[in-house]
Amino acid sequence: MADQLDLLQDKMPSKQMASSFEGASHVNRELAMWHPPLRSADAEIIPGKDEIDARALDLQRNDGYIHGAVQGQKDSIVGAFYRLNSKPNYKYLGLDEVWAEEFQEAVEAQFSLAAESPDCYFDAAGQLTFSEMIRLSIGVSMLAGEDLSTVEWIREGRRPFKTAIQMIDPVRLSNPYGEEWSTTWRKGVRKDSRGRPVEYSIRYTMPGDNWDFENEFRWKMVAARKPWGRKQVLHYFEPYRVGQTRGVSDLVSILKQSKMVGKYQDIVLQNAVLNATYAAAIESDLPPSEAFEALGGGEDQIQKWAQNYLESIAAYTGNSRNLHIDGIKIPHLYPGTKLKLQNAGQPGGLGTGFEESLLRHLAAGLGMSYEEFSHDFTKTNYSSARAAMGETHKRLQGRKKAVADKKATDIFRLWFEEQLNSGAFNDVLPRNAPNFYERLNADAFCACSWIGAPRGQIDELKETQAAISRIEAGLSTYEKETARFGEDFREVFRQRQREQNLADELGLTLNTKGSSGTMDAGGNAANESPKRGGEDDSDE
Repeated sequence: MADQLDLLQDKMPSKQMASSFEGASHVNRELAMWHPPLRSADAEIIPGKDEIDARALDLQRNDGYIHGAVQGQKDSIVGAFYRLNSKPNYKYLGLDEVWAEEFQEAVEAQFSLAAESPDCYFDAAGQLTFSEMIRLSIGVSMLAGEDLSTVEWIREGRRPFKTAIQMIDPVRLSNPYGEEWSTTWRKGVRKDSRGRPVEYSIRYTMPGDNWDFENEFRWKMVAARKPWGRKQVLHYFEPYRVGQTRGVSDLVSILKQSKMVGKYQDIVLQNAVLNATYAAAIESDLPPSEAFEALGGGEDQIQKWAQNYLESIAAYTGNSRNLHIDGIKIPHLYPGTKLKLQNAGQPGGLGTGFEESLLRHLAAGLGMSYEEFSHDFTKTNYSSARAAMGETHKRLQGRKKAVADKKATDIFRLWFEEQLNSGAFNDVLPRNAPNFYERLNADAFCACSWIGAPRGQIDELKETQAAISRIEAGLSTYEKETARFGEDFREVFRQRQREQNLADELGLTLNTKGSSGTMDAGGNAANESPKRGGEDDSDE
């Protein structure tokens, strides 16, 4: 028996073999039943992706906060105009800076005309301009965690170029004929042995569109690239794990809380509406014991007594409804009753600290500040507002780089490749220009940045002076500072020159330097009172 106990003890984990981390404990009361599985990223995401996407879309349709957050990201990243800032790497190409300046002006002029044309040449559906396409991509990537498009080649006579982009809902990206995912096919994406996507399976219709029976169970196979490397599928998402094939919605961690917040607000508002339905109630002073004795204890007696009681009150008040003093009505109530006025509906739970804590949780899950998510700036001063905007800006810059900039650069590169081969830039390319398809020349020709939405200013004077100080100290450039306002510094400088030339021609003198008083951002406007004309500075 002793030998069996010794053998059993040897098989039990000793204290020396137990984990040194409290978070890995199996005996802790809070952690004992917590055993999440260790699986690959695809095994975590793919089984529940369709349900997550459906719920995220439902929240976007019906939840005001979520809808506002999606629109806010579009407005804060892309804005109204997504502007190309061409920056060819002339050193790698073996060319000079003079050529680079001429080249980027020609490229930007042609691209901006095509991108913002009302004919919407870049959109295969002919409905969205280039900037609107990027805005849509930001919204889709937030809800679905990814953005999907295919590259089309449209042969129509009046089109200035044939390259076009077909926007596709990521829900349509699925395994052909509904097959289960395998080592090669992962939710509509086929990879090679290195994990590189080589083919995409795109369903012709959405799963819930039952009116197109002909295409309901048809899939289109699209190669990721042409044999010479030209992209055919544009698929963007920000992975959070190695080996991830599909993106996951930004809302996944707050779906439950967001739904509960909506229910909580509905219940509180319904309670307020119910309270507001009845302006007043008449209460009786009759003790409950006497009331039940008078009722006789039976259901019929209760109903009969209540009917007689209410009829007596109605008759009594009806006879006294004409009592007035100076035109004001005076109610004369039935003996033993009193009038209790009901307060208007007060949604006591809304706008409280409890609701604020819930909204802070949702904002944190989306990587936004509470102020910008809830649009509540009532408790915010200048410094905290700047800090909140800075935190949100950092998160949005990551989304801009991962989705908006990558997609915009790919579209620009596809367009430039076609235009280059058609001879559209022969007038700005030297005879010794390197081949586009050799080495990294394509990346050098198409190197660029993108100017999106302006950051916005809380105190324009302070922030403008800060920008001037950065430029004067050599810590920034006019290019960077004008980009913060969503502008191209070249266009700003040219417009300023045109305005100055026109002013000189008309003999106008424009004072743009300001005075020391108007340019002093250190003063506190709230503590300064303007003086009336004729008052001296020494007057108290």
